[in-house]
Amino acid sequence: MGSYASGMDQQRADRQLRQIAEIVEEAARLGVAVWLRGGWAMDFFLGHTTRDHEDIDWFAWASDAQLISRALLARGFVRRQAAPVAQQLDVVRDGEESSFAWLARDDAGRVVVGGGPWAGQPWPEGMLASATGQLGPLRCPIISPAAQIEIKQMMPIWVPNRRRRPKDVEDIARLTAALSG
Repeated sequence: MGSYASGMDQQRADRQLRQIAEIVEEAARLGVAVWLRGGWAMDFFLGHTTRDHEDIDWFAWASDAQLISRALLARGFVRRQAAPVAQQLDVVRDGEESSFAWLARDDAGRVVVGGGPWAGQPWPEGMLASATGQLGPLRCPIISPAAQIEIKQMMPIWVPNRRRRPKDVEDIARLTAALSG
């Protein structure tokens, strides 16, 4: 389905890409916005698959949470109890997990965390201003690469018990190089 880095689990990547395509199609059918975040957002920005991904990370509006949840459950996804649904929706199907973090807007119109203990905290400026990313024939809305870098840099500060992972360091370097070149 796509081009893969050496040593990647191609079957898993194909399952995840099919799930991304299905969720993008379902979001369009529902008339709701979704954005890839995390490693897959980086790959869609770069235009090729860089590494294996543990899951698929998304942003969506908190006001669409129930609609998205019902639609995915009707399509055979199963809800995981990883976090309260008011904070995040975690679903799995065919062994592949998708996680939706909710967004909202504050009184000033800034994009903020839409639920959970950090509700109301601002996300990076311009996070949703990115163009659509593409991987092979598949196109998908993604968060901006600059916001992706900021989130990966700040996560250990925002959540002190979450250390920076080697893959995050590598992702920051890839995105920084692509933005510089």
